[in-house]
Amino acid sequence: MLARVYSCAVIGLDGVIIEVEVDYTNGQPGMTIVGLPDAAVQESRERVQTAVKNAGLHFPRHRIVVNLAPATVRKEGPAYDLPIALGVILLSGSLPAAVTEGTLVVGELSLDGVVRHARGVLPMAAAARANGYARMFVPEADAAEAALIPGLEIYPVKTLAELYNHLAGRRLIEPFQAVSEETVPLFLPTDFAEVKGQEHVKRALEVAAAGGHNCLMVGSPGAGKTLLARALPGILPEMSIEEALEVTKIYSVADQLPPGTPLIRQRPFRSPHHTISHAGLVGGGNIPHPGEISLAHRGVLFLDEFPEFSSRAIEVMRQPMEDKVVTISRAQGSLTFSANFQLVAAMNPCPCGYYGDSQKPCTCASSIVTKYQKRISGPMLDRIDIHIEVPRVNYEKLSSDRLGEPSAAIRERVQVARQRQLERFSGTSVICNADMRVAEVRKFCKLDETGDNLVRAAMSQLNLSARAYHRTLKLARTIADLAGSPDIQTPHVAEALQYRPKVMHGAM
Repeated sequence: MLARVYSCAVIGLDGVIIEVEVDYTNGQPGMTIVGLPDAAVQESRERVQTAVKNAGLHFPRHRIVVNLAPATVRKEGPAYDLPIALGVILLSGSLPAAVTEGTLVVGELSLDGVVRHARGVLPMAAAARANGYARMFVPEADAAEAALIPGLEIYPVKTLAELYNHLAGRRLIEPFQAVSEETVPLFLPTDFAEVKGQEHVKRALEVAAAGGHNCLMVGSPGAGKTLLARALPGILPEMSIEEALEVTKIYSVADQLPPGTPLIRQRPFRSPHHTISHAGLVGGGNIPHPGEISLAHRGVLFLDEFPEFSSRAIEVMRQPMEDKVVTISRAQGSLTFSANFQLVAAMNPCPCGYYGDSQKPCTCASSIVTKYQKRISGPMLDRIDIHIEVPRVNYEKLSSDRLGEPSAAIRERVQVARQRQLERFSGTSVICNADMRVAEVRKFCKLDETGDNLVRAAMSQLNLSARAYHRTLKLARTIADLAGSPDIQTPHVAEALQYRPKVMHGAM
C-alpha cells in the first residue's frame, strides 16, 4: 500500500509542491528518505518514529521508504516531519487514503508529537492556492501567517495526535479565522522634531523619501548622521497591502518574522554592521537565502561607516541597485530575490573624521584622506542620487528647547508627492521617480530652456556621466512633485544639482 501526502518546499521566494510518497519493503525495520534531502530532512527518521509512538499511534515494523518528489528539487529543513508522519500513519492503515485529498501539510515535530513552527509558510500557502489545494494543515504558530492568503482553509495543528483525531473524525480542528492583530513594529523611528538643526539635511531626506532616491551623508563624528538616517522611516509613505505581502514573504523565507506579527505593515529598516560578508549582504549560501538588501525590500538599507565595508560587498550591490532584484547563481540553478531598497549611507570624510571640520583639525595626511575616500568607487557614487554634507551643530541649536517640524507633517507632503507619482506611472511597473527608466525620464522630465541651459553647464563643469544626468532629472522631478508643480522649473533643477557630490579631496 503506497501512501501519498502533499507538502511544500521553498525555492528562493516561491513555494514548490512536494509529493511525499511512503511505502514499505522487505528488510530490516527502519526508515530511508530519498529525493535529495539535506541533513535536517534525514534526521526526520528519528523524530517521526519517536513522535508517532509518543502520540499513541502504531508505527509499522517494516523497512519504510520515503520519497520526496520531484527528486530534482533540493529539500531542506524539518518542515517535512508532519507530512512524513502522516504518510506513515496512512501506511499503517489507521486512516483512509482519501483524507489527504486536496490537502497540503507542513510542520516540524518534537519527540513528544508537538508541531513546531516552520519557515516560509506564507509562500507555501500561496503555492497551495495556486495549485488548487483547498485546505492546509500548518503549525498553530504559523496559522495567522498562512491565513493571509485568501481562498484557502487553514487548520492550526498543535500535536500529531490532534491531527490524527481530526482526520479520523473524532475531534475536529476548527479552521483558523483571521483577525486583525496589532503588528509588532520592526523598528521605532526617531521623530524629525527631536533632531536639532540640520535643516538642509532634513530637506534632502524629505526629497529622498518622496522619490525613493539613494542618499549619502558625509560629516564629522557626532554630527547626527545616524540619528537622521534612523528618522527616515518615519517620513516614508505607508506600504500598500501588495507591498506588505512582498516584504512578509521575504521575512517568512528568512525566518525573521517577529512573533505574533503575521503581516509586516511597517517599511523595513536594516542596518548591518560593516563586518558583514558579501553573502550576508546580498544573499547566498549553499542553498541561497535572502540577504540584507532583500530584507530591506520596500524599505531602507542603512550602511553606516560606508568605506569600512569590504569593497567586494559594496561593489556587489551595484547591479541590485539598478535592477531592483538580485540573482544568485549556483550549480543547481539561479534564484532571484527582490531587492527594491532605498540606500542611505553615512561616512566620515577621513579616517580621523575631521577633514574639513570647522572646529577640530584633521590629523590625517593628504594621501591617507584621498585613499580613504577612494574606497567608494566612482560607479557606486554615480548610483547615489543625493550627496549631502552634515556639519556639526552649534551649541545654541543643541541647547534650544525649540523642536523642529515633526515627522508626521513631513510624511504628509511625502505621501502627496508619492500619490502624484503613482498616478503618473499608472499602468507601468514604475512606482516612484527613482525607478524611472530612460524612456520615462524622456517623457516626464522635460525641461524649459533655462533649465536645459543650467543642466548643460553642469554637465560640463561637474563632468556628469549619462547616469548622473538622468539621476539629476529624476531628482528635479521629485522636487517639482513636492512643490506641487506639474512642470520642472529652473529652481527645481538648481536644487537637484546641489545634491550632486562635491569634490572633497580630489577623490569624490
